[in-house]
Amino acid sequence: MDSNTFSALPAITAEGTGHAGLRWFDMADTASGAIRRVFLWLPPGEMPEAGWPTLFMTDGNAVIATAIDAMRAQAPYPSGTNLGPGALVAIGYPTEDAYDPFRRSWDLGPPPGATYPPFWPGTPEVRTGGGAELARFILEDVRPFLGTLTRLDPAQQGLFGHSFGGLFALWLMFNRPDAFTHWIAASPSITWEDSFLLAHRDAFDPKGRQIRVHLSAGEWEGDLLAPFQRGAKDADKRLAAKAEERTLDAARKMAEDLDRLPGVTAVYETYAGETHMSLLPVAVNRALHWVFDLRS
Repeated sequence: MDSNTFSALPAITAEGTGHAGLRWFDMADTASGAIRRVFLWLPPGEMPEAGWPTLFMTDGNAVIATAIDAMRAQAPYPSGTNLGPGALVAIGYPTEDAYDPFRRSWDLGPPPGATYPPFWPGTPEVRTGGGAELARFILEDVRPFLGTLTRLDPAQQGLFGHSFGGLFALWLMFNRPDAFTHWIAASPSITWEDSFLLAHRDAFDPKGRQIRVHLSAGEWEGDLLAPFQRGAKDADKRLAAKAEERTLDAARKMAEDLDRLPGVTAVYETYAGETHMSLLPVAVNRALHWVFDLRS
């Protein structure tokens, strides 16, 4: 690799190690200067000749430990799990919290976006619409940087997102179907901002590619509240939000629509007994299998 290639790589402002061989890097976006934390976990053993199959994940702080432990528990026993080894890459933020709500709203909200009241008194207004910035960061900053550390198989790479992350994953697929081969959208916010995503779906052209898409939602993201939510003070508010968001029905309908397209294999799954937030570990495990299963 020549010096010009190195000079184009993003600056690393901090780095460290973590659970079970995890490495992380605080990386400056070469276009905006924004600092995001990039997590990298590589499985033990010999790398395949083509490089590691790879799962990229949004909301990295919230999902990376779950993904690592699921891989460590299952990949060594392929005859019982059907799960093979692969690399995990997660995009998050320099915080010890599971989420940075303000920044993820911008990063995971596809353009054009909108402005909303602050999450908390005395904090800035919340903006969406920065999805193109995050997409560029992943594809043009993160991937080349990771190429200096390991080799990732371009023929087997997936993107997982939950909620806003699922919205981001579907939007990126519709606009850059070449970016990944496998797409996983858990509880995607399809109806967000007047269901603008549906216009992208209607214009979607896989352009001859073979694309695999997994959509999902929790059982309690339909018309009914979870048993523990029934009778609570905010029950009516929650029911009204469900009627507006239609997360379960919208995800199922999206899978049906996509599966009709040439070259696209799309499935939908309902996670029994799960809410919008509680399904996350289940969805992460399913994402691993969507990308790393040895026999589909």
